[in-house]
Amino acid sequence: MPLRHLAALLGLIAMMIPQVAAAHITQTGSGGFTAGFEHPLSGYDHFLAMFAVGLWGAQMGGSRVWSLPVTFPMIMVVGGVIGILGLPLPGIEIGIALSIIVLGLAIAAAWKPAEWVALAIISVFALYHGYAHGAELPMAADPADYAIGFVLATGFIHVIGVGVGLVLEPIRQGRVSRGLGVFIAVVGCSFLALAFGLLTAQLGFLQGGLSLFGK
Repeated sequence: MPLRHLAALLGLIAMMIPQVAAAHITQTGSGGFTAGFEHPLSGYDHFLAMFAVGLWGAQMGGSRVWSLPVTFPMIMVVGGVIGILGLPLPGIEIGIALSIIVLGLAIAAAWKPAEWVALAIISVFALYHGYAHGAELPMAADPADYAIGFVLATGFIHVIGVGVGLVLEPIRQGRVSRGLGVFIAVVGCSFLALAFGLLTAQLGFLQGGLSLFGK
């Protein structure tokens, strides 16, 4: 594949970055299958992580081509239940950002660990992504349909990642795939910076509130 094709692909992904601030905020009252399906597609941090899972699976080959994309949505459901129950899971935004960075770096390094290691890594990240979705489910008008929608959308994004990976991996001995991994990791760093900025803002607000009580 000519480098101009890769540039076009990277450009399409880059077009998604300006709307990162709305990554996974679902308005109160929205719900149903359509809203659930659209959510991972419009939440660009979610999209990149799920895309990277498929791309990494394709890069590693073998059974991992399907085991990673199947495991991720399954563990997401577990994270979603935790979110619905309101159980604490600290650092959601940071965990999601780190998932993009780690997966991007794994692709960039063409890292091919044992299958159980890869599954363990994506399972941890799937918990965070699932929790972010699950915490929003009570706001949906139809939580069950919403959940079905976002799980199917997740699988759809994985398929895209696998397809892109299978096409790119044979080209130039995998260097194009690795370059895409670098790009994903760099974008992940921007999400991480935003996550830390959000955390700092929240801490600043808390400190401001405490100052009212002389603390």
